[in-house]
Amino acid sequence: MPAVAERTHTRLTLQTLNIATDTTVIRCLDWDRDRFDIEFPLQNGTTYNSFLIQGEQVALIDTSHEKFKALYLQALHGLIDPSRIDYLIISHTEPDHSGLVKDLLELSPNVVVVGSKMAIQFLEDMVHRPFKRQLVKNGDRLDLGQGHVLEFVSAPNLHWPDTIFSYDHLSQVLFTCDAFGMHYCDDYTYDEDLELIETDFKIYYDCLMGPNARSVLSALKRMQTLGEISTIATGHGPLLRFNISPLTERYRQWSEEQVKAETTVALFYIPGYGYSEPIAQAIANGIGKTGVLVETMDLRTTDLSEVRELVDMASGLIIGMPPHDGEDGEITHATLSTILAATRHHHTVGLFESGGSDDESVYPLRNKFQDVGVTEVFPPILIKAPPTDAIFQLCAEAGTDLGQWLTRDRTVKQMKALDNDLDKALGRISAGLYILTARKGNAASAMLASWVSQASYEPLGLTVAVAKDRAIEAFLHVGDRFILNILEESNYQPLMRHFLKRFPPGADRFAQVKTYPGSNGSPILADALAYLECEVITRMECSDHWLVYSRVELGRVSKADALTAVHHRKVGNHY
Repeated sequence: MPAVAERTHTRLTLQTLNIATDTTVIRCLDWDRDRFDIEFPLQNGTTYNSFLIQGEQVALIDTSHEKFKALYLQALHGLIDPSRIDYLIISHTEPDHSGLVKDLLELSPNVVVVGSKMAIQFLEDMVHRPFKRQLVKNGDRLDLGQGHVLEFVSAPNLHWPDTIFSYDHLSQVLFTCDAFGMHYCDDYTYDEDLELIETDFKIYYDCLMGPNARSVLSALKRMQTLGEISTIATGHGPLLRFNISPLTERYRQWSEEQVKAETTVALFYIPGYGYSEPIAQAIANGIGKTGVLVETMDLRTTDLSEVRELVDMASGLIIGMPPHDGEDGEITHATLSTILAATRHHHTVGLFESGGSDDESVYPLRNKFQDVGVTEVFPPILIKAPPTDAIFQLCAEAGTDLGQWLTRDRTVKQMKALDNDLDKALGRISAGLYILTARKGNAASAMLASWVSQASYEPLGLTVAVAKDRAIEAFLHVGDRFILNILEESNYQPLMRHFLKRFPPGADRFAQVKTYPGSNGSPILADALAYLECEVITRMECSDHWLVYSRVELGRVSKADALTAVHHRKVGNHY
């Protein structure tokens, strides 16, 4: 149990605990955070983990989110005089881990900042003051004395391009920042209960690590040279001690499955510039729903051969526009020129603004791509203000549209794959017709559903099968609420035709449809026979669908004698 854990009315608390010889974790617990980046709903809050190693010399690994400034600095002063810290190791510069670097430099001006070359470059733009630095690469070591020898592991793109791991050869603790973490907040420091955390572990992988599956496999290979690992000290969520082998093996299996994908999309952008990170993540998540692999690359990369190789391998290209000017302008323009030169007419391309202060215009690049003869599945996404839920929904739907376009031939092949008799027999399973509606913030979605069934009496519950590439899937995570609108036998066709349409990304599904809000905020269709208000309790992965079990909280019938519309299929291997 934690050594220090005191809740306050702000629901921001802090916990310190010795996790190994001379090694202390400072866990900043954010109990009520309900979203991370984009459509990444958090059911259990999150933590930001920082680590202090006190050998003959002292190293601090990462800081914390700026919101924890007072709590964090108070705890740090309780552990050590900050001026005694010799090294500040930057695992990566994402603000939730480096938000207090500037404050630490003020307390300890002689501290040596240790990080990858790219991390040091990023940090210079963040703190705007001189600092001592030590650049490290894969295999470099730092001797803190008393047996604490840190070995650094290059782990770019997990999930920022500047990431390094740090391995303490004495304590056998591997500090991995984002990798192997999860957004999960509770008083327990470690991963004792695997069943409790595995859903959050998988969601975290899918959202942050899946788009960089090749980088995950490279990092896992480098980890094999380190020796035994007693603890994986993550940057978010519980530390891994009890389930290291099964959880790292899951990373391996999931990443190998991703890499084997038949189709790849290359996503180029500048992490940390404007809103590029959450926008790119939303698009990548949308693409990932279709089974297409997403490979990300920083536009500031200087290895143009890697850029050409990725473009040659990819079927689709997504580019987030860099700033028009700046120190990296020459590099990013060289990268864009390389991408353009390697592009062929078979590529599918999508462009988005990053929402920074000086974005390069999408249109000159768009015109050049059109000259090559590429396919543009969605129009450029233009960011003129801080992105809303509706913008992130548009981005995710744009990504899904692109993925579906790239896999259209595979989809047709799968539709023809079943034996003819089996296909017809499966199609004889009949079901009702429903419209599922949901709202989150200023974003709303809907779909026509037929795979619906009552699943329990106590509590009243039902299941809905939702294809992984449906736009509404992002609205149906645990804790989300929706409405199941039941269609009437004699009055279902207008609603069915409307919701069967293919909507462009971000389009209003409810335009020209009469609705009124339910008590859970989701739209009720005025022409529905009945409706049920539901809360998602759990989800089960079923190959190409999610089976969503939900508790029914409220319901009403508009016509007592009317019957539910029934759907009869002729074949059973597609809708």
